Amino acid sequence: MRKNLLYIGNKLSKHGNTATSIETLGAFLEAEGYKVYYASSKKNKILRMIHMVYKTFKRSKQVDYVLIDTYSTQNFWFAFIISQLCRVLKLKYIAKLHGGDLPNRLAKSPFFCDMIFKNAYKITAPSGYLMSAFEVKYSDNIIFIPNTIEIDNYPIVQKEYTVPKILWVRSFSSIYNPKMAIKVAANLKEKFPDVALCMIGPDKENLIDDCKKYAKELNVSVEFTGKLSKKKWIKRSQEFNVFINTTHFDNTPISVIEAMALGIPIVSTNVGGIPFLLNDSENALLVKDGDAQAMGKAIEKIMCDSKLRSTIITNGRALVEDFDWSIVKQKWIDILI
Repeated sequence: MRKNLLYIGNKLSKHGNTATSIETLGAFLEAEGYKVYYASSKKNKILRMIHMVYKTFKRSKQVDYVLIDTYSTQNFWFAFIISQLCRVLKLKYIAKLHGGDLPNRLAKSPFFCDMIFKNAYKITAPSGYLMSAFEVKYSDNIIFIPNTIEIDNYPIVQKEYTVPKILWVRSFSSIYNPKMAIKVAANLKEKFPDVALCMIGPDKENLIDDCKKYAKELNVSVEFTGKLSKKKWIKRSQEFNVFINTTHFDNTPISVIEAMALGIPIVSTNVGGIPFLLNDSENALLVKDGDAQAMGKAIEKIMCDSKLRSTIITNGRALVEDFDWSIVKQKWIDILI
């Protein structure tokens, strides 16, 4: 018999934000027969925190485990408060790690981190990056469970590689450095006058207007779609032949995993958890943080070197096939006993 779960996280897609694992993993677990309660979809952070506390009290007699999405910035304190409430209520909780800056949180807040992680039933790390950072202190209860997809939802479509058609999929947030994507396209324009750039994602920090102005200044044509459903952006992805990830910090971005599943070659900044996921010239091309010129050169390589391109596409798809839910689900079943 499957257990009852309370999932604590930012369930904010109905407000225009990108869906996070509280929605994706939650749906997968429900499909496996688990009863999942959620908190919270409140947009206001204070109301969200109050709702999380309320739901934890309300469901404390009904649930067997509490899953807590654990981030590194302000939302870290959500995890701290709920984890300590779980301790008072004698609830087993699982700290589900997110965010490329969590290793810095370990250094900045060791006392509060110990309060959360030493008392967790389990800690789940979605990447080798976070696994290596956390297992030093929390080896007794940490387990690697990668972010998951359903591979059958990601068809590979044959593409032409005469002109760069660049896809960027992320929230418009300063941490993801969206302006770099525009600079990359501008640098490529001299050699490829018909270069195309499409940027898909919600405007999390009101940056799209500034990005549009920057594109105009650099005289480069950029399509800004705003947030699209997963189904719609996967369909749009068929029009593009290279995927770029321009982030300053990262863990294991699901959008990069999805692009590999779609057979789109990746060019990414080599930051945070990226080198734990991607190997240069094996399943992606990697450049230094903020180096738009190097990223442009890497895209040129993908356009011109068919052997390298084929290697990156084949290895990328092979890697993410191991992230399919049919494989990953057993790891969750094993800890939710």
